Amino acid sequence: MSTTSMQNQDARAGATPRINCQQLKKSYFDLDSDREVVALDGIDIDIADDEFLTILGPSGCGKTTFLNIVAGFEQASGGKLELDGGEIRGPGPDRGVVFQEYALFPWLDVTGNVEFGLRERGVPADKRRELTRQQIAAVGLSGFEKRYPHELSGGMRQRVALARVLVNDPKILLMDEPFAALDAQTRTLMQEELLNVWSRDRRTVIFITHNIEEAIFLGDRVVVMTSRPGRFKEVVSVDLPRPRDVTSKEFNEIRRHVTDLLTAEVRKAFAQTQPAHSD
Repeated sequence: MSTTSMQNQDARAGATPRINCQQLKKSYFDLDSDREVVALDGIDIDIADDEFLTILGPSGCGKTTFLNIVAGFEQASGGKLELDGGEIRGPGPDRGVVFQEYALFPWLDVTGNVEFGLRERGVPADKRRELTRQQIAAVGLSGFEKRYPHELSGGMRQRVALARVLVNDPKILLMDEPFAALDAQTRTLMQEELLNVWSRDRRTVIFITHNIEEAIFLGDRVVVMTSRPGRFKEVVSVDLPRPRDVTSKEFNEIRRHVTDLLTAEVRKAFAQTQPAHSD
């Protein structure tokens, strides 16, 4: 069984990609150093409809920058990025973003947080209430509708954040280290919950993480990025059935390969931060 691929191609041969990215570049001017900084340099990838793509890379390699460009929060400096054949020009309801920090409104209860986007879009009250109820139940929070964020555990707050995004029925789910702040047991439960949601609704997911096991456990493919300027060093296909056994020989073969790829780039990134020595 082949587990790796150097080709940044659609995981489903012949399928029309949901996201098409060609030679994507992002640079900006850094006032502190008085120079241009290249964050992303020539990103190429096709992401299929309902694919779960995970992204690993050293800190500062441009993972979040790439996600923000797909979300429409930032504009690329060059290249092409298309969603369903159309250029991404800004944020839209077809893309939902889940952040590490939950980003919940502390003055709203669970129901108020989940229905916020529907209210802003002018969805009628009856429909809004029903959609909100369904989504709260889908993430396992029935009975907590009137609780406020400070009354919830970290895992429960992240479930609310996920429900608030999903209730708007986005085509694309963009997740920036959403489970990083959770303890190990809660993180495992949230990974399983996310896969349940993904299996049921079959959305396209782009998921950023620093955790190698998490990336392999969740992803159809795992992207390993280089140190800055960020490029896609290798796209690793995870051809393992779900639910995945993290103790299996096949899983750990992929883990070792991805670890080797990532460790080399982390060392390069560390070297870039060290001051130059002169004789």
